[in-house]
Amino acid sequence: MIGTTVLHQTHFLLPQESPDVNLRLKEQECLTLLRRCMHMEEFRQAHAQILKWGFFSNSFCASNLLATCALPDWGSMDYASSIFQQIEEPGTFEFNTMIKGYAKDFNMEKSLFVYCEMLEKGVHSDNFTFPSLLKACAWLKAIKEGMQIHGHIFKIGLESDLYVQNSLINMYGKCGKIQLSSAVFEQVDLKDVASWSAIIAVHTSFGMWCESLKLFKEMGHDRSCRPEESLYVSMLSACSHLGALDFGRCLHGILLRNISELNLTVQTSLTDMYINCGCIEKGLCLFQRMIKKNKFSYSVMISGLAMHGCSKEALEFFSEMLEEGLEPDDVIYVGVLSACSRAGLVEEGLQCFNRMKFEHGIEPTIQHYCCIVDLMGRAGMLNEALEFIRTMPIDPNDIVWRSLLSACKAHHNLKIGEIATKSSVPLILHNPSDLLILSHMYARAKKWEDSAMVRTELACQHLHQTPGFSLVEVKRKIYRFVSQDMSHRESEDIYEMIHQMEWQLKFEGYSPDTSQILLDVDEEEKRQRLKAHSQKLAIAFALIHASQGIPIRITRNLRMCNDCHTYTKSISKIYTREIIVRDRNYFHHFKDGACSCRDYW
Repeated sequence: MIGTTVLHQTHFLLPQESPDVNLRLKEQECLTLLRRCMHMEEFRQAHAQILKWGFFSNSFCASNLLATCALPDWGSMDYASSIFQQIEEPGTFEFNTMIKGYAKDFNMEKSLFVYCEMLEKGVHSDNFTFPSLLKACAWLKAIKEGMQIHGHIFKIGLESDLYVQNSLINMYGKCGKIQLSSAVFEQVDLKDVASWSAIIAVHTSFGMWCESLKLFKEMGHDRSCRPEESLYVSMLSACSHLGALDFGRCLHGILLRNISELNLTVQTSLTDMYINCGCIEKGLCLFQRMIKKNKFSYSVMISGLAMHGCSKEALEFFSEMLEEGLEPDDVIYVGVLSACSRAGLVEEGLQCFNRMKFEHGIEPTIQHYCCIVDLMGRAGMLNEALEFIRTMPIDPNDIVWRSLLSACKAHHNLKIGEIATKSSVPLILHNPSDLLILSHMYARAKKWEDSAMVRTELACQHLHQTPGFSLVEVKRKIYRFVSQDMSHRESEDIYEMIHQMEWQLKFEGYSPDTSQILLDVDEEEKRQRLKAHSQKLAIAFALIHASQGIPIRITRNLRMCNDCHTYTKSISKIYTREIIVRDRNYFHHFKDGACSCRDYW
């Protein structure tokens, strides 16, 4: 120190930092280290530092340590559980973290067990406790436990918490209790986007497409709620199922006005909507505008073209997809095989089936086998189809046998039809349509006693066929008609229109195909039954209300009969209207007296 002035020795005069300050700085350093963790190796190093400096006894550090281990995607719930067990008196935050962490890892049972432990220890729940718990109940379909948790929510006074209410809506919906889900929704005072999205998702999951669209419209009245893209995708799916083209177009317009660049999922959903609403040209246009395409977008296009009978185009897009280096999957091959089936391309279909197995290594599923049976059946190769079923490496299900049975009905082969029906007897208990087809085949062959015996069996087993109906969209509203329908408020006008249509049809040489009415009744009653088929009522209603030049779009739940097919072809010519009928999963475009299926269906 010799020769050093006092001014150069100021460190002796400065106050020394206390050990507490150093510890606080070190604690902050450890917490910063925790926040920067990106994988378990870094986390273990941060954990070691916290243990080294004795910060684990600090509840704030322990809570952060637990949350960092349990909640990130790279975390480990086993490791988090070991940390949790070392916390002497875990509180609400720690229990919530464990519940949420297990739910994130889809270990739903453990989420519920942690909550039970929380109750046993008398730790208070809060509004962050229940969303993950109710998610666990929804995943497990644990309605009993979910209702008990709902009771706890009431007990602690959180029944009005918006996040909890939204979770309850979702939980009841996933557990199949749509009435309870709707009841909770009605009790929400200030509904947000999540509330509307949850209740709409519940209705779409039940296939309640009309109700979903109605709710979406109600949501539009609440200007504070701006739908997310995922909700638009659900609504486009509803439009696809209903054939609600006008509403789908409105959604498309809203998307274009509010979103500068649509992502691939939304673009694909729009393409799917237009295709399923009968606008194959618009769907094709959207598809070709996509800058980047994936397997799903190609799948939608290939299946869509197959539905519309554009089999050649579907196979061309399949080749284009392969050229772009995209590997096909089992779903795409279902579309490809369906395209071959719709056009009677038997050789091409069998080649694609073999290519799927041997070139792309895709193990055929029951859907692929069903496509091949349908392919052979439509082509009249009934013996070959039966042999193919018998040599399948997997057991045929009711859909496979039903495909063969439908082909037997179309080609009037009662012998193989009986074999198909008897082979699927154990499965018929869940679907009476097979027995009805057999009954119709007996009736067509004038075997009335056999037909009556089959129908008696249906009655004894208390089996009921889903009634056929037709949906038609007129001025952005969906109208539903069933055969012999007199319930519509405009029934008188509709039947008057039917009368006018039949008068015009006589000049075109149309004669009702009464063989489609397979009842032992006189010809006049058969004609009366034929003229009031649901599809004809829907066409009459649309002709009354739809402006000239606008295509009529009809969606059916059951396959149309031959008479309705012939009838609609003639009506399209007489009234110079394009009539597009979605016959379950296949489209018929009627125009100028012809159909796109070229009568191969």
